[in-house]
Amino acid sequence: MTLTVLVPFAPAQPLLEQVPGVRTVLYTPGAAPPPEADEAEALVAPVWWDESVRELIPRLPRLRLVVTFTSGVDAWIDVLPEGVGIANARGAHGGATAEWAMGALLAVYREFPRFVQAQAEGRWDHVQADTLQDKRVLVVGAGDIAQRLRRQLVAFDAEPTLVGRTARDEVRGTDELPALVAEHDAVILAVPLTEETNRLFDAELLDRMPDGAVLVNAARGPVVDTEALLAELRRGRLRAALDVTDPEPLPPGHPLWSAPGVLVTPHVGGDVQGQDIRALKVIAEQLAAFAAGKRPPNLVTRS
Repeated sequence: MTLTVLVPFAPAQPLLEQVPGVRTVLYTPGAAPPPEADEAEALVAPVWWDESVRELIPRLPRLRLVVTFTSGVDAWIDVLPEGVGIANARGAHGGATAEWAMGALLAVYREFPRFVQAQAEGRWDHVQADTLQDKRVLVVGAGDIAQRLRRQLVAFDAEPTLVGRTARDEVRGTDELPALVAEHDAVILAVPLTEETNRLFDAELLDRMPDGAVLVNAARGPVVDTEALLAELRRGRLRAALDVTDPEPLPPGHPLWSAPGVLVTPHVGGDVQGQDIRALKVIAEQLAAFAAGKRPPNLVTRS
């Protein structure tokens, strides 16, 4: 049997057509589905979420699997009917996202935003900055991004601690978070957005972070309570680096833009050159397994 797969753009077809047992059909988000839609059992999602997909899903009667270009699948959870699985691109963007988190943390400690501003103003602003060396860094997450961060933090002579849903070898459990955040100089968020992680870092948890601590959000905006974070930033008690925000995109005039001690980037952590090829290779692995009647390696369990 041949697996018919809908793909959102033509450059994806040559690579995915090499997968044994797969036939690709091009579709355009927002346009009428192609005639082969009735046969499609798998759908490769658009790179960026498109509301028109909500209208497309019910028009795919044989759909059994959606594969995304992203690691996060929160936008899809309430869209897919029962019986349709979803596999993400875990492993494709972990390196770039971990790289962003490390760069952001270094930028905050070494005060690069301050020096960029001074350069723009033509000022020689000599100050003694902080360092990542010897810092205790809590990584909330235990997946691909977190594992990469552990290795990178060690290379910078920092002391990483990973936190997962449940405790296991070299990973602490989320039930320990209240105590752990109080013991660490920085926190990097690298978890998916779920019911459990929505507003995980609320006013109570942020209050437990030590004075001067840094919060780095490489996860999803709603993992952090924006108003609670703003309160801590305005007090000058915490610093932050945010690649994701709530709301997102961050609208003009939002107080996060001008809050003291925060570095904001526009969700570019995994958006780097070569990302599509890396993601397509992971997508090809998911489709190869599915076409062979096996469980896709990145199949997400929806709770």
